[in-house]
Amino acid sequence: MSTAGVVRLDGKVAIVTGAGRGLGRAMATALVDAGAAVTVASRTVAELDSFVSEAAATGGRALACATDITDEASVEEMVERTVETYGRVDILVNNGGIVATTPLVDQTAGEWDAVVATNLRGTFLATRAVGRHLLAQGSGKVVNIASNFALQGVANHAAYSASKAGVIGFTRSMAMEWARSGVQVNAIAPGYFATPLNAEMREDADVLAKVVRAIPARRMGEPEEITPWLLLLAGSASDFMTGEVVVIDGGQSVR
Repeated sequence: MSTAGVVRLDGKVAIVTGAGRGLGRAMATALVDAGAAVTVASRTVAELDSFVSEAAATGGRALACATDITDEASVEEMVERTVETYGRVDILVNNGGIVATTPLVDQTAGEWDAVVATNLRGTFLATRAVGRHLLAQGSGKVVNIASNFALQGVANHAAYSASKAGVIGFTRSMAMEWARSGVQVNAIAPGYFATPLNAEMREDADVLAKVVRAIPARRMGEPEEITPWLLLLAGSASDFMTGEVVVIDGGQSVR
């Protein structure tokens, strides 16, 4: 699905965390196709470099920035490099995240802390660092990637569900805090999308069938199906929209 022409973001500068693969890469690609200059950030340097090469081949602009979103200094450097390279920043997509599938009584404090640090602390650190620039210029968009797991009970996903519920709460709080500053903060809550994150699960036919049966649409989403919604929230069409959560999950959370 091509998103070119749905929304134009020429002259805008975006940062996408967790952009090496999956939904993050699809969203970064859509932003480049829409005309934005994009900083792609993750820990996987080789994947970022390949993205930059692909963007350049189509006339796009992209900057690879190896980033640990749980580390304050690393996040600040990501934003500084973006501003030094492009002169500004307009859009932040907080996509970096990890998942743990562990029964609570077996979950270590270290595993819990890692999930919360990546999914929630990382969102806070990046939003704070980018937010200083957005507030100073009086405009900007923050799009946080939550999850439909934040909206329903899911066994063996307590850390992930709690962290993503925190992302939704954070989104709504920041939307209120920045509502008069020309900065909109919204979230997308995806369900199951076919990405490298769940590749192993999809290789098990029985597990995959069980997952798909729980989705009213009876299929997983494709990464490109999230991008029109990202572009809506990243562009001027959403200037009067803030604090909202767009759920894209094939109807799974409608209960």
